[in-house]
Amino acid sequence: MLSTASEQGIGDRRPAGDTTARADAVLRLSLTAFRCYAHARLEPGPAPIVLTGPNGAGKTALLEAVSLLAPGKGLRRAGIAELARRAPDAGDDKWSVAALVDGPQGRMMLGTGQDPDGGERRVVRIDGRPAKGQKALGEHLAVVWATPEQDRLFVDGPSGRRRFLDRLVYGFAPEHAGEISAYEHCLRERARLLAEGRSDDRWLAALEDGMARHGVAIAATRASIVRSLDASIAETSGPFPAARLRLEGELDRWLAEMPALAAEDRLRGALAAARAHDAGHGGASHGPHRADLAVTFAQKGIPAAQGSTGEQKALVLSIVLAQARTLAAERGRPPVLLLDEVVAHLDGARRVAFAGEILALGAQAWLTGTDEEFFQALRGPAAFFRVLDSTVTPR
Repeated sequence: MLSTASEQGIGDRRPAGDTTARADAVLRLSLTAFRCYAHARLEPGPAPIVLTGPNGAGKTALLEAVSLLAPGKGLRRAGIAELARRAPDAGDDKWSVAALVDGPQGRMMLGTGQDPDGGERRVVRIDGRPAKGQKALGEHLAVVWATPEQDRLFVDGPSGRRRFLDRLVYGFAPEHAGEISAYEHCLRERARLLAEGRSDDRWLAALEDGMARHGVAIAATRASIVRSLDASIAETSGPFPAARLRLEGELDRWLAEMPALAAEDRLRGALAAARAHDAGHGGASHGPHRADLAVTFAQKGIPAAQGSTGEQKALVLSIVLAQARTLAAERGRPPVLLLDEVVAHLDGARRVAFAGEILALGAQAWLTGTDEEFFQALRGPAAFFRVLDSTVTPR
């Protein structure tokens, strides 16, 4: 049920409990001053959760809150200030999300929210204790999602596909978020020095060394996960089209041709040689930030972008399901699935098959939609809730 009393916020502590759960799950979710919710508390249980209601009712906000229990910016990539509730009675409360979860290390309280001092920084607590960063969240909960924003994944630019890929990687390697953060810091600092015309070779060399070390680590982890996901899709048959995955990028080619240390040296040299060019154009001419995830529609042998809109949506689900299966195999427990408005675009047969995949996986899936009829195949196993005007009611 959902209540507005005795909310659990950041800093609440619960003892570790049973470690026998077979799947990651959010057992209790509490929100404070988050999006359209002043206070909310949902206790869904470990089974799939179906949230239905009109657009703008607050369904996606619940999924977004769960997504913030994993490393990264969440499923809508919103800024810290954007997540705060905006209403005449909102006051100055900082937003927070807290949850009792079952994860690999047992039953834990995870919390995250806006820094009490304000600004674009969010804090993280594990069982009431401050954590050094978001990486700690990934050690207790794996979260995978599909959203309507991914509908243009294959037709828009490569930056969206890189973000999509890195989100897939976080589930397997939480430290990947730290590598990306460190790499981007070096990238920004180098670009700033070059734009200012400063010729501090020692400082530039130090930044380029950081870009090489972190950049190769990023590319190597991406390559490993892409190989695993590609193999998982190739071994699976079903109603969804098969996606073949590969990385396309200069650094990715180097790693395929030489040892990682040699690739680091080559990237350092390339960055040093490109200083004059990069000073005039901004950014950096070389590195993992220039890679792309190439996706092919296997059955037709065409790039995913050439498939129909329905085929592209189904290809995204094929990749997300492959990630969930691979995570379940490697971790011994499936991740939490966040599936925002995805079944409305599937025909009846694929809706039934999709429900079967979720139930066979044994995952706690959070699904949203405007029509309960889309979820009939989950009647019985799933918990159904109606969301209307930021109020959640069990069905």
